[in-house]
Amino acid sequence: MKVTFDIAGMTCAACSARVEKATRAVDGVQDVAVNLLKNSMEVELDDLNTATAIEAAVEKAGYGATQRPERGAAPSTRAAEARPVADAAAEAKRVRNRLIISIIFTMPLFYLSMGHMFGWPLPGFLTGDSNIMPFAFTQFLLLLPVIFVNFKFFRVGFKTLAHGAPNMDSLIALGSAASTIYGVYALYKIGYALGASDAMGAHVAVMDLYFESAAMILTLITLGKYFEARAKGKTTDVIAKLMDLAPKEATRLVDGREERIPADDVRAGDVLVVRAGEGVPVDGTVLEGTGTLDESVITGESVPVDKGPGDTVTGATVNRTGWFTMRADRVGDDTTLAGIIRLVDEATSTKAPIEKLADKISGVFVPIVIGIALVTFAVWLLGGATLEVALSHAVSVLVISCPCALGLATPTAIMVGTGRGAQNGILVKSAEALETAHGVKTVVLDKTGTVTEGTPSVTDVRVAPGVDEARLLEVATSIEGRSEHPLARAVCDYARAHQAYPLIVEDFKQIPGEGVEALVDDIPTCAGNLRMMEARGIAPGELATVAQTFADEGKTPLFFAQNGEVLGVLAVADTVKPSSAAALAELKAMGIHTIMLTGDNERTAAAIQREVGADEVIAGVLPDGKEREIRRLSESGATAMVGDGINDAPALARADVGIAIGAGTDIAIESADVVLMRSDLMDVPAAIQLSRATMRTIKQNLFWALIYNAVCIPVAAGVLSMWGVNLNPMIAAAAMSLSSVCVVTNALRLRGWRPRFTAVAPLPPLEASLPEGTPGTTPENQTQTEDAEAPARKEITMEKTLHVEGMMCQHCVAHVKKALEGIDGVEEAVVDLDAGTATAHLTHDVPADTLSAAVVDAGYEVTSID
Repeated sequence: MKVTFDIAGMTCAACSARVEKATRAVDGVQDVAVNLLKNSMEVELDDLNTATAIEAAVEKAGYGATQRPERGAAPSTRAAEARPVADAAAEAKRVRNRLIISIIFTMPLFYLSMGHMFGWPLPGFLTGDSNIMPFAFTQFLLLLPVIFVNFKFFRVGFKTLAHGAPNMDSLIALGSAASTIYGVYALYKIGYALGASDAMGAHVAVMDLYFESAAMILTLITLGKYFEARAKGKTTDVIAKLMDLAPKEATRLVDGREERIPADDVRAGDVLVVRAGEGVPVDGTVLEGTGTLDESVITGESVPVDKGPGDTVTGATVNRTGWFTMRADRVGDDTTLAGIIRLVDEATSTKAPIEKLADKISGVFVPIVIGIALVTFAVWLLGGATLEVALSHAVSVLVISCPCALGLATPTAIMVGTGRGAQNGILVKSAEALETAHGVKTVVLDKTGTVTEGTPSVTDVRVAPGVDEARLLEVATSIEGRSEHPLARAVCDYARAHQAYPLIVEDFKQIPGEGVEALVDDIPTCAGNLRMMEARGIAPGELATVAQTFADEGKTPLFFAQNGEVLGVLAVADTVKPSSAAALAELKAMGIHTIMLTGDNERTAAAIQREVGADEVIAGVLPDGKEREIRRLSESGATAMVGDGINDAPALARADVGIAIGAGTDIAIESADVVLMRSDLMDVPAAIQLSRATMRTIKQNLFWALIYNAVCIPVAAGVLSMWGVNLNPMIAAAAMSLSSVCVVTNALRLRGWRPRFTAVAPLPPLEASLPEGTPGTTPENQTQTEDAEAPARKEITMEKTLHVEGMMCQHCVAHVKKALEGIDGVEEAVVDLDAGTATAHLTHDVPADTLSAAVVDAGYEVTSID
């Protein structure tokens, strides 16, 4: 079972690593995921009794753990989901108050200590050799309030140090405490010097107080924490925005009277009234009236949907026009919106595999830094430096080191990325799935319900000579109306739509493998395939050729005959979704191989493949066979399976990334890693683009966090001192604060992510674009027409320009240039960093998707190609 704990006292990645290590050591714990951003921990355990032992273990490690109550009614759920948002806001407020007080006392302290260097005027009672002690003691008094309001650093830092698990607070506490203690030591030196009438000694000692360094370290770190807390709040605000979608009140109908009640008080079975402009409080069914619902908040689909009696409605959608009553079916935790919030919350509580690297580094980071600081102090002393110089370098090492940047690099990007995906109807159920999706090389798509609509419909009608179409449809709906076959329902729906009504049917029979037969208005009638016609000696004539054409197009031909004469043939097919071809074209442009997997026969599958442009098709595969195919494909590289989440469950579970595409309310598909709220295949490339954007941000964050520490720690230790490059503790503290803020701010760029589709469908043949009968399509003037229309066609040029996102430096330019010039046919690639473009000069035509794939594989994003 999974239990959530709220963790108190965590400040950096070293803290989360320590909490995780302490929890894993408890018997009965199967898995642990600590979230530094939300100050929470998800634990898989065998028995609830283990929870008490976990709380004790975490407390022993120097932190606090409180088990959250299980999800229950809606109020408790909302309180649980709101906790990260409320915690972030409360923390930002607390840090802001500390910051204000720190600044109030640090600024005059800095003025006093540094004023003489800049010729700033000082009060007379603090100047001159006779006022050295008041001058020094005033600085000490100004430092005390700064230490007091920021005492949390000392309390937590030394506590974790005592437990053998130092964290970032330990580094800050050691650095500021060392500066303060040395300042107090200097006060004693001043007192002794003045007592011995050694004015020169007192003057020297007053120059090395270091009180301003201690105050500046604490103030600058607090400033960084404030910006960090505000940024963290923005990473979690997607949950708050999702919660705000649900109406706070509802109108309940009781005994014919309307009453306004809190939405949390709605219970299953209640009858609610929804007027124009109001939000739907919970999931339910329309009982009376009609409305036009904007479902974009749930599915991302901007086109309103008409609803009437018997239709289902989803909570948080908005009724734009109309009035209706509804029965509440799913309330509280069972609503679609609650499920979305739960998925987002759970996804941000998981860890991506790449985060394990940061966790390992963070677990040993602080002890190593403390060791480096001690070695720095000793080396400078042994090298003949003064105590002040050695201490300055050691303190700089302590305060410039930043485990926070490492700890925040991954979870911030994961949280913003999954939240942004939810806002676009893409629900990612785990951080691991989000990471894996960026490396997908093959996308396998189920045909029925994924590439196609999933419901057969009549596409073509052909009647025999002398037969009226209305008569054919009457016979068709009459005999097929007795059948439960999906094709029969499609025929009846089509006939009803064309005002054809059934006749009297008797002696109805189903013939396995052939069709159905009956008496329709006392006339022997049959409907079925060509085998049925031939078995009864009925000659279809020219309609046999028509039926063969339908079959070649992936359609199912149904013959209808009476009294031994064919009336006509209807073609029934599962029509392709409008966006399927564009989605597969986009996947190709992204360098992804597409495979359509279906249980249909090869002829039907091949027809659909030609229509949508899949690279490959595997036909005649049963559900268990789909799982075997996915297993085989996964051996060659990361594979994503796209299906409806029901019949394709085994294959979805087997794939590296299972993507469920289906109805907007079907979000609880356990076998899928990603759930798409709309039945739109364009969300598949969008989901992969989201993964790539998130992983790109994570890698940037980890790179800068590692490079920052790798460069700054040696500089702070003084390895460049011989060249006059030194860092005093104040600058080091500012740099440390800035590093964490930069990492979080970089992750926040994902809030502006949106899918960008670059694939363009090929232009149709010129003749196909002209209305039938238009002059100019005869062989004699075909050339003339083509010449006249030439400007409308995209000419093949010997250069193509790609608009590339993600390039940050000349190294990026070199990578893109190398990737393009490695393609056969690219003579030279000219990359412009400022313009964000890459122009490929070609020796012959190279497909745009080939160029795009090379740049994407190099780690960048192609937004368009000219």
